[in-house]
Amino acid sequence: MVVIAVSGPPGGGKTTQALKLAEKLKLEYHSAGSIFRAIASERGVSLEELSVQAMKAPEIDLEIDKRSIELSKENAVLDGHLTAWVLKDIADVKVLITAPLLTRAMRISMRDGKKLEDSLRETIIREYSQLRRFIEYYGIDPRDTEVFDLTISTGKLIPEDTESIVSVAVEKLLKAAGRK
Repeated sequence: MVVIAVSGPPGGGKTTQALKLAEKLKLEYHSAGSIFRAIASERGVSLEELSVQAMKAPEIDLEIDKRSIELSKENAVLDGHLTAWVLKDIADVKVLITAPLLTRAMRISMRDGKKLEDSLRETIIREYSQLRRFIEYYGIDPRDTEVFDLTISTGKLIPEDTESIVSVAVEKLLKAAGRK
């Protein structure tokens, strides 16, 4: 069995790279972000509002973690802000995909069809909310990257270049671990 965890902040490129890895390695793909979005939709709130609610309701994050751990029982690539920490003892390879804040806000703006100012504000609020929750609920500071086997900033790279770098590194890490 092979499990790869891809983490990083909103708009960094983690989903793009996780999808590409899953396709290349013929693994299932799962996203904590999709679970979070589904919960927001079920509750009829925005992502920003759910982030604020999650600061007072640990069961939101714990439900995402529970589902992620369950999904890691198959050959899969899982992506999410905290996925690498949640699966640190399960995942064969843990990858951090990031980019500068403004780059990420621009990507989110284009992806979601929002004004840049709104995307930037929402991203800052989400990240602040996540930082507080992750430290309070888990004792994890997402700025500490020691858990990762590979860290890459996508700010100056096109997705195809990032994919090449990540793909080669992940295959070498899997081979070194005797997983490929």
